[in-house]
Amino acid sequence: MKQLPWLEDTGGIFPPASEAFDEPNGLLCAGGQLEPEILLSAYSQGIFPWFDDDQPILWWSPDPRMIIEIDSFKASRSVRKLIRRGGFSFSLDTAFEQVISGCAAPRSDDNGTWITHEMRRAYLRLHHLGFAHSVEVWQESELVGGLYGVAIGSQFFGESMFSKASNASKAALTILVEQLSRWGFALIDCQVANPHLESLGAIEIQRSDFLARIAVTCSTGRQQTHWNLDPDLTHSRGNGDPLSQKVAL
Repeated sequence: MKQLPWLEDTGGIFPPASEAFDEPNGLLCAGGQLEPEILLSAYSQGIFPWFDDDQPILWWSPDPRMIIEIDSFKASRSVRKLIRRGGFSFSLDTAFEQVISGCAAPRSDDNGTWITHEMRRAYLRLHHLGFAHSVEVWQESELVGGLYGVAIGSQFFGESMFSKASNASKAALTILVEQLSRWGFALIDCQVANPHLESLGAIEIQRSDFLARIAVTCSTGRQQTHWNLDPDLTHSRGNGDPLSQKVAL
């Protein structure tokens, strides 16, 4: 039987993603730490952590891989209409900790969260370093939805989203796609398939194709820093004050 590699035994070097288990799909190795340099190395190789509180750190690279092609993304008519009407306002990187807490909150369709306290601390560190980013969706002064993920070069690796108002997470994704398109990003990694992501236009591609694409996008020289939403993009929040511009969707 194939043995699961431990990072402590490999000197912290990840096995090639192609060596991941078929069952469970994508399990590659275990152990190590959620230090920024380890996380960034993992993501740039198409690997991400996913584990529960009672498990060691588990690292995954599933095949196929779910992605959103930015150039072919089409927001639903109802979401475009909601954004145009100014039903929400939006911001980037102004409430990262609140967004990750919203994503970690219990949901009606499951019994817990994989966003452990250890994971929260790790991604907050990446955020402070300018690699982890959030999209916030507001109704007046209330955060009603959002998403977060990791950016390396011109590649965005989505991690999680949440919604406390109808269509809030869909609106967050729509705004993210438009902003990333302006910055020259080509795809968003969605990791593993689920019906919600499929409803948002995500598709599956072979892991080998995904790895070939991120080898290019992660190597671009885009500087990592905290993000700001283009002020002409949408009804946005700058330092807490809504602007009057409307999105051109």
